[in-house]
Amino acid sequence: MNDNNDSLGALSSEGSYAMYTASAIVYGSVVALGLPLNAVSLWVLLRRHGLKSSSAVFMSHLALSDLLLVLSLPTRVYFYATGTWPLGIQACTATTMLFRNNIRSSAIFITFIGLDRLLAVVYPLRSRNFRTTTNAWKACVFIWLLIVAVNIPESLYQISQIKSCNATNVCFEFTNNVCSVANPIVGYVQSGLVFAMLGVNVVATTMVSWKLRGHLSDAARVNKMNIMLIFTINLLIFIVFFLPFSIVLTLKIKKAIMPMFCLASVNCCLDPLLYYFSLDAFWKKKEGSDMDFSGQIT
Repeated sequence: MNDNNDSLGALSSEGSYAMYTASAIVYGSVVALGLPLNAVSLWVLLRRHGLKSSSAVFMSHLALSDLLLVLSLPTRVYFYATGTWPLGIQACTATTMLFRNNIRSSAIFITFIGLDRLLAVVYPLRSRNFRTTTNAWKACVFIWLLIVAVNIPESLYQISQIKSCNATNVCFEFTNNVCSVANPIVGYVQSGLVFAMLGVNVVATTMVSWKLRGHLSDAARVNKMNIMLIFTINLLIFIVFFLPFSIVLTLKIKKAIMPMFCLASVNCCLDPLLYYFSLDAFWKKKEGSDMDFSGQIT
């Protein structure tokens, strides 16, 4: 009976019911917008650009991460719309891990994209041998393996906690104060990752902005605008979506956790803007092997 009481208790107040309804609407909207955006983006990256540059490789993995998140969100829509979880502990844990993985992998892949642009603009010749698709693939595979390795102890901990609380009929929202399924270390590690990646992006933005200062031709000015838009979008994603989510998770501000989860999920709808501004002629088939601005900016 404890599991049923948890789910019913979560919806017992009018405020909680409104919050659950709002969450279901937000997640549903993210699915409706994020699914076609990221599916089309991934298709364009794979079919039209052929992963022939380090940028395209990083972006394809970012799009894959966003697509995995979007595909997991219908389960959240169902839970927040009904207040019940019929899919079991394993599905709850898998869905939770996909959400965490998106925040972590997105923060890293977005930073990789920024660093790739930094090298292309500030060190175009010296970095050409380093900025290869092979190195990009190695970096992405390493990140995925690292994330999966972290997921294993996280998942085992969450499964054991849910079983000990007898809360098998709920997911995401465990309202019983005695039941805490989140490992406190997770919040600190995730915040540390987000702050570190944000710092790298701030430094990269500053270096690129300094490099592109001064008088430019009209063509170079357009390229400069595109490049600075990339870094602006990167910083906005961190400041608006990742940073508040990580801080609330670390400080365990209960009333803000649900809204911050909803807000963080929206990041997958903004990432396609990176692809548009990063890749020259995004919708056109690229024949060359290196898609960067290094040869277009003086």
